[in-house]
Amino acid sequence: MAFLETSPYLEYPIVAFDTETSGAYPLESEVIEIGAVKWHKGQIIDRFQTLVRPSELLTPENTKIHGITNEMVADAPLMKDVILGFCDFVDQSVLLAHHAPFDLGFMAPAIEKNGLKFPENKHFCTSLLSRGLLHTTNHKLQTLVKELQLIGGDAHRAYDDAYACLQVFLKCVDKLNPDVSLLRLQEIQAKVINWNNYAVINNDDRKIQTFVKAIAENKSISIKYEGGQSKNEFRSIKPKGIVRNPDGDYIHAICEIDQQRKRFYLSKISF
Repeated sequence: MAFLETSPYLEYPIVAFDTETSGAYPLESEVIEIGAVKWHKGQIIDRFQTLVRPSELLTPENTKIHGITNEMVADAPLMKDVILGFCDFVDQSVLLAHHAPFDLGFMAPAIEKNGLKFPENKHFCTSLLSRGLLHTTNHKLQTLVKELQLIGGDAHRAYDDAYACLQVFLKCVDKLNPDVSLLRLQEIQAKVINWNNYAVINNDDRKIQTFVKAIAENKSISIKYEGGQSKNEFRSIKPKGIVRNPDGDYIHAICEIDQQRKRFYLSKISF
């Protein structure tokens, strides 16, 4: 199925999804739960939900966020056993997530690592859409659930957050014409989001490949950075995660000058 930009969004299945993870940064951390709900022609037609067993034990700090314990994921399937099912579930849909760069940033490497192609989707972030269409105290998902009187369920559990994300999207499109097009929604969102923007494993960018290799080998790299106190001087960093973001891709790393974790934007890095 080809997506026609001028077509009403209602012509396509809508899938809202959410992930829970073992930490904040892709490659350093892993997806431990996936939830998704599929909506079409005015009703929910399917759902996808699974815990995922990580390669390392969860920390108490992880569990405080989402309530998922090591016992809960001990017998869960591995990502390699669920990723194809997820890709099939979301393929050929209008794909939603709240703060989509976070969820796409974690799922894209998982798809790449398992040798799969990215699903065919049109992508929207309900956080960005809500900023353009809804007037609330802020645009955090739980604030939207409360102030719009949506069905919230358990916050920071993947399926419940995915269902809340779907409801936010429907509230957003209620502010527009019933036949609002994909193109108009893209204009409101303003930022372009798609799977390829979150590729890291199969990315041809030399910087990204250098950092992917360093993270895999747990090695430090000497870089020159345009910002900070040691501006344009070489420093050694130990990369931990790669965040691809519409506002600028960055590395989260330990700076070996002061042993502090910091953000280093790729656009400011040279070797």
